[in-house]
Amino acid sequence: MTMTTEAALAPLFQYIDEQRPVFLARLFDYLRMPSISAYGEGMAEVAAYLVRWLDRLGFATELAPTPGWPLVLARRMDAPGAPAVLLYGHYDVQPPDPLEQWLSPPFEPTIRNGRIYARGVGDNKGQHFAQLLALETLIAKHGRLPCNVIVLLEGEEEIGSPHIAEFVAQRHADLAADLVIIADGPVHHSGGATLEFGVRGVASFELRARGANHDLHSGNWGGIAPNPIWTLIHLLASMKDPQGRITIPGFYDNVAPRGALEQAALEALPVDVRAILAELGLGAFDQPQTKPFYDRLADPTFTINGFHGGYGGPRSKTVLPAEAIVKCDMRLVAHQQVDEILAKVQAHVATVASEVEFIPQGGMDPANTPLDSPYADPIRRALRIAQGEEPLIVPAMGGSLPNYVFTQTLGLPTFVTPYANADEANHAPNENLEVERFFKGIKSGVAMLTLLSMMGVHR
Repeated sequence: MTMTTEAALAPLFQYIDEQRPVFLARLFDYLRMPSISAYGEGMAEVAAYLVRWLDRLGFATELAPTPGWPLVLARRMDAPGAPAVLLYGHYDVQPPDPLEQWLSPPFEPTIRNGRIYARGVGDNKGQHFAQLLALETLIAKHGRLPCNVIVLLEGEEEIGSPHIAEFVAQRHADLAADLVIIADGPVHHSGGATLEFGVRGVASFELRARGANHDLHSGNWGGIAPNPIWTLIHLLASMKDPQGRITIPGFYDNVAPRGALEQAALEALPVDVRAILAELGLGAFDQPQTKPFYDRLADPTFTINGFHGGYGGPRSKTVLPAEAIVKCDMRLVAHQQVDEILAKVQAHVATVASEVEFIPQGGMDPANTPLDSPYADPIRRALRIAQGEEPLIVPAMGGSLPNYVFTQTLGLPTFVTPYANADEANHAPNENLEVERFFKGIKSGVAMLTLLSMMGVHR
């Protein structure tokens, strides 16, 4: 990195440091506004707040309706010859329940031991707020942005992003960019800065087995009437073997071999297996025992989320249940698709246990960006300058985001630059974000746009 670039960033970083009390107070004001998409509290107010802010920054801004909660779409295209960067985030948050487990009120941000505690501070308000403050900083110091910027803030990510795919397909022209940057999720569990090139997809479904039209006495009817719980147990056993391989026909057909760059990146990630096992209270990881830690997070999975049926109360009740339900998800990798996988699961269920009802519940396709994308190096260097360390390269995070709408529908390289600490407790009580990570996030946004502006467009 040349001194010229660092010198260009120095006054911007200084401005951010000078504005710390102001920026922190404004973040607190934002966090005090609930925006719970699950039941709608505060959604309209927060969306309107974002529109007003982006309007003041000189963006052409609109509140874009969907059949659910609206998206905030803003554009400022005043840097001819520079890349157009789409910044995505989501303004909705999870419900705060259970309230009794919060040490301070979820919508009254509080600092304890260098961390901000509030619902949504890590997921995702604090992170996209840092991105917006980066834009504000660049405009305040230079009067313009170094890159063309599109901001897209969703209001339904926490309920599965049911309408973003249709919106992106319909508004393709308004979202025309060269790359996408998303500040979301936690950094690597070691605490190191992180640059992620993809996300796994997820496909969710429910299996429902029925027996008699009411619960039966197990002595009078056991061995005569079918037991829905056993029906589901045998079906599930036919879907995954004891060595951890998913045995649904065709499940792995579209899984591409991992490339050399991706495999090398996985092997370079630090991990303390003993510490993780101790932290989780485990004696060993799941099968196969020989699989490396990060290969597990880069491969497809089949998870039973919950199994419900029969009697679960105190002591015993000799009952043969009338119904059993199991809820499942599958994490998908590059080239697998939700519709394809759900169709294969449905076909397998129909073959093995046709009496079982298969209920698809949708999901998100996986998304991947090549590690050798021309935009990767300036983003990596920007994160190193802003966060003071070389970022760890993660080919794809273990969780899921609606990134597929950018990589597949728009055909754009998409990068995830998380600003939250690894133990942010998102979706849980006492969600938190380290104060310093918030300010490093603002500096990261400034640095990324600055370095990207120096490289021109690579379409």
